[in-house]
Amino acid sequence: MSKHFFLRLLLSLCLICFAGLALPVQAAPVVVIVSSERSPAYVEAAEALVSELESRGLSRYEMLQVTVGELAAAGPLAPRLFVALGSAAANALAKSELRVPVLCTLLPRSSFERALQASGRKSSPQFSALYLDQPLSRQLELIRLALPEARRIGVLWGPESQSQAAALKSQAQARGLEVVEATVGRDESLFPNLKRVLEDADVLLAQADPLVYNSSNIHNILLASFRAKIAMVAFSPAYVRAGALLALHVTPAQIGVQAGVLSWGVLQDKALSATPLYSRDFSVAVNEHVARSLGLSLDGAALRARLLRREGAP
Repeated sequence: MSKHFFLRLLLSLCLICFAGLALPVQAAPVVVIVSSERSPAYVEAAEALVSELESRGLSRYEMLQVTVGELAAAGPLAPRLFVALGSAAANALAKSELRVPVLCTLLPRSSFERALQASGRKSSPQFSALYLDQPLSRQLELIRLALPEARRIGVLWGPESQSQAAALKSQAQARGLEVVEATVGRDESLFPNLKRVLEDADVLLAQADPLVYNSSNIHNILLASFRAKIAMVAFSPAYVRAGALLALHVTPAQIGVQAGVLSWGVLQDKALSATPLYSRDFSVAVNEHVARSLGLSLDGAALRARLLRREGAP
């Protein structure tokens, strides 16, 4: 081999070494994002959270993303904040002995409360939540905007949603509305209660309770509502696709952005809210076919804009 060949080889090795020195080194994570799983909704929320923190100046290399199953293998972690995405992640972090704040999100209020109960924790600045659920006040305002003639709000309560009954009746009364309600027990038939509610209600307001609203029941609930000419206002766009008139919900990307804003606050030495928060941003889905069948013309984006203005959003 020639002298020139060895010089070229030596030069190539030097360039490789210098290139290796230029590679970014993973720093100790400042924020650890723990996802319950890697399904599209979790990936979308996590990416929105990371992008929001990046836009505010945190490097992507200062954030670690793991699933619940990968958390133990990640070794000892000492970030400034953990963010739990979903119920499984919230449960895992609730049972750990972390000494840094934990923000739980991408989960409903009932799941967060179960995590607190199972772990013996209380909601605090060290362990708080950003709910997927929409506040009752926003749900009632949507009904007033979309269905101004509706005065009687039909609700089916289950074991997990019943704790909201008193608050809904109080807020409805303040708006001149009446709640027509029935409670479904674990060993009780759903449909006699549904029939009784639909006979007296102007609109059916669905609450996220797995005993009442699940894949086994939803088709028959929607069919009974449609036959009674009673619109359903739901909590999931999937229910709108299945036949509900409206859904008030927050998307994974919207919840990720809001979690990013709260996370940045913690990094700026602002404590998490001791009282869990509802999402400030949200979406309104409309089933146009159902709207036309009820003689209505509704626009989801316009309804969202009007709700935001009523809440004082810029």
